[in-house]
Amino acid sequence: MYIAYLDEFGHIGPFVNRDAEKYNESPVFGLAGIILPICEVRGFGTWFFQRKQDLFRSEIDQSGSHPAIWEKKGSRLYTLENVRQHRYIRDFTNRFFSKIENSGGHVFYVGIEKKSAVETHQPNELYGSILREAIKRIDQFCEHDCFDGGGFFLVLDEHPRRESLITTASQAMYRVGDPRRNLIELPFQVESHRYQTVQAADWVAALVGRIAATWTKPEQYMDWKPFRTYFEARLTKAQIRSGVRTTQTPAP
Repeated sequence: MYIAYLDEFGHIGPFVNRDAEKYNESPVFGLAGIILPICEVRGFGTWFFQRKQDLFRSEIDQSGSHPAIWEKKGSRLYTLENVRQHRYIRDFTNRFFSKIENSGGHVFYVGIEKKSAVETHQPNELYGSILREAIKRIDQFCEHDCFDGGGFFLVLDEHPRRESLITTASQAMYRVGDPRRNLIELPFQVESHRYQTVQAADWVAALVGRIAATWTKPEQYMDWKPFRTYFEARLTKAQIRSGVRTTQTPAP
């Protein structure tokens, strides 16, 4: 039995160009995170909690918040400056992926390059299609890749369109002719600052979003090459049934 923790990467809105005045956020959108055996969740969460304190003790102390509810967003952790200048972040990331694997888990991501024109871009439909694809792939992982089979629960960061997304998941779960039988229950949406595992998923999603942008628009994100140099091979090794659909050479 597994629990998949997923968060968004990239940006849900339309994309024109990185240098455009508007619609310059990201050329991709998707969901990414971690899949853990349910028996390893507490241990992994404790490990992540401890490493977070090791890395950011001074920031936590200055915040006045309890470490259990203090959150470092992945977008603030995986900046180009941090990755270039701080070896401890690079070293931690390799340990992070190793911990996921040693826990019997995997990194997971699924996304797509946004190609629709601004006037025809439909963010709600985009999110729904990515969620369905994520459920399908994790269901296939449980069906075909697990030695003794098993099901999964899905945990998502809270989202303002909760009702619509739960409906999308329900329709996928009970799809006529091809139901996702290994999804045990409809997804849970939680507050990320209260869940170490969801924070871990956010860190994975932030890193995937940066690497996927270079897969999709390499000419516009040449300065982000360090993300690929330091982390792409390790990310690829840790992933299961993952991918980002692009107009370039198919991404890992």
